[in-house]
This record gives sequence, structure tokens and C-alpha cells, in this order.
Amino acid sequence: MGIYGYVRVSTLQQANEGESLDTQLRQIQSYSVLKGYDIPLENYITERGVSGSLEFEKRPEGGKLFEQLVSGDVLIFSKLDRAFRNTRNALNTLHELKLRGVSVHFIDLGGDVTNDGIGSVIFTILSAFATFERERIATRIREVKQVQKCDGKFLGGFTRFGYKVEDARLIPKPEEQLIIREMKDMKRRGMSLRRISAWLNKAHGVQMSHSTVSTFI
Repeated sequence: MGIYGYVRVSTLQQANEGESLDTQLRQIQSYSVLKGYDIPLENYITERGVSGSLEFEKRPEGGKLFEQLVSGDVLIFSKLDRAFRNTRNALNTLHELKLRGVSVHFIDLGGDVTNDGIGSVIFTILSAFATFERERIATRIREVKQVQKCDGKFLGGFTRFGYKVEDARLIPKPEEQLIIREMKDMKRRGMSLRRISAWLNKAHGVQMSHSTVSTFI
């Protein structure tokens, strides 16, 4: 029988600082003592800088561990979110490990969730809530960015010709806005996009393809 402890941090900064890893390791060590488990040092699996959104079986260390677990083995996590952020992956992985005869423990859920007791029910419910919360946060971030965009705030990326960034807002650049007006006037007089593009380069030193020119006029 092999006993394993799995710890993970999602950012390189956390991985370098090591505080979250140390906390998880201490929790697993304390839990193991209470359960009478003796985990060899080499059986502590550490996943550094890996996002929880990556399925457990696809993680560098998690994938290798998943492949080697066999009947009688015990796998211990400090928290549910160290293992899974996706309900489907959580339930599928747990089902596979249960079929193999592997016991999976989550300290924050009270212990073994591969039995048919309350632990298994709690695991299913909290896995669903974890996915819901992740999706809710992503939706809230999109909504905030949309509001900021409508409010004229610059959200990063390429700064469009004719504007500059001041105090996290896109502000028109008078000299470039004047060039844009000249481009529009040229178009109204029947000048082709390619000729306008060439004029931009020659007269103002601005390299802009004719297709990009079309987005301004």
C-alpha cells in the first residue's frame, strides 16, 4: 500500500515563496499522524505554478501520480481546490480511482470521500459549487471589463492610432486625429486605400496597411 500527499500552488510567485506549499504539507502531515499513516518523503507530490483549471490527469506531477495509483493506495489532499476546479473532472477522476480501489482523502471535507458515506455526498456538492464559483468570478470579471470599456478606460493591449493612454483612459491625440480627418477627406475625394497608406508613410512616417486604413475611414 502506498500513501501519497499532493500539494499544489497555482502561480510561480507562490511556488517560489513556498508559503502555501508549506501550509498544505503541514496539514497533510498532521492528518496522517492522526490517521496512523506514514508517508515517505518521496511520496509527497509537489505541483509548482500549475493552475487548478488544468485537469488533474494532465498536470505534470498529477498525471504521473494518477497513472501509478493502484488498489490499496491512499491519496491525501489538504483541500478540494488543490485537486480540482471542475466538477466533471473531479467526479470522473474520483470514480476512476474508486474503481481501482484507491482511497482519496480531502482534509477540508473530513477525510475519505471514496466511501459511500456523507463524505462522498459533500464531495459531489462542493465540486459543483467550486465550478459554479469559478464561472461566476469569470463572468464578473468580463462584466467589469465591459463597464470599464464603456467608461473609456484602457484595458491593456494595442493602443489604437489617434489615441494615447492617460490615467488608464484612452485620450485622443490631436495631431493624429488631424491625420485621421485628412485620411477621411482623401477617401471622400476618391483616393484608394493603398494610396492613402502610401501617403501616411511618406508624409508622416506612419506605416499602416491599406486594410488598417479602412478601419479609420
